[in-house]
Order: sequence, then C-alpha cells, then structure tokens
Amino acid sequence: MRLLVHDRLLGIGDDYWIEDEHGRKVFLVDGKAMRLRDTFQLKDAHGRVLIDIHQKMFALRDTMVIERDGEGLATIRRKRLSLLRNHYRVSLVDGTDLDVSGRILDHEFAVEYDGELLAVISRRFLSLRDTYGVDIVREDADPALLIAVAVCVIHLAQKEREED
Repeated sequence: MRLLVHDRLLGIGDDYWIEDEHGRKVFLVDGKAMRLRDTFQLKDAHGRVLIDIHQKMFALRDTMVIERDGEGLATIRRKRLSLLRNHYRVSLVDGTDLDVSGRILDHEFAVEYDGELLAVISRRFLSLRDTYGVDIVREDADPALLIAVAVCVIHLAQKEREED
C-alpha cells in the first residue's frame, strides 16, 4: 500500500491530506495550534479522529505520545546511544519496539520491527514537489499507526534541527 503525504513545510496548526496511490483522500493530519505542547490528530476521510499525537510534557528528551481512543498506543523518542543522529525508537504499549532510521529530514527512512521492514518513507520515486511516499510493506501493519510514526519522527527531527 502506498500513501502520498503532501507536506508544505509544516508547522503546528497546519493541516494536510494523505492520499492513496489513486489520489483518494485517506487521512487528514490536523495540527492543533495554540496549545502548550505540540499536538496533532490523524483523522479519516470522514473527519473521525483515529489517533491523537502530542508532545510529552516534562520529559528529559523530546518525546511524542500516540494515543487511540484515549489509550496510550506508543511513545517515540530519539535513541540515546545511537551513532546515527536520525535513529528513533517507537515503544508500543504491548512492550514491543519499532526502530526508525535513515535520513529523517530528507524524508528517506524506514520503520522496522525486529529487523523486518514495515514501511519505507521516501521522496525518491515521486515527481511531485513537497510530497513523500509511505510504502507499507506488511499487509497486516496498521497504516494509521505508521503514518503517525512518520509524522512524529519528522516533527521531532525538525525541532531538534531548530534547537541546534
């Protein structure tokens, strides 16, 4: 499954659509402005909230939290002792971890579980400007969760670059 994300140099408060390979709107990333912490909602094409994403308050490192129906789903933060600056860990509430690595700010990275590829995020094969693809490799993967992970790691990497 390939999803196309049209992201015009986003900030908090910006909204953008994610389409399937046929141009149908599948998800809306709704940035919430005027909040104390960075907050997004991932909605379906009918406006129903699928996932809430927000910055964790009072964390030692920048951390994003993903929730579904008010319940925690995952926590995302940059790996501590990584030689690669762009390496993130997604800790799911069931105790499993996903690894995200690659050139995050270039939108060229992968999401893996236990060495198995789940999704590839890339601009490489797209001719549309300000668009990147999310290719979901495993059929049983949760597309909404993988989109939320991509939104979070890109947001965290952009914040880190701004603070440097």
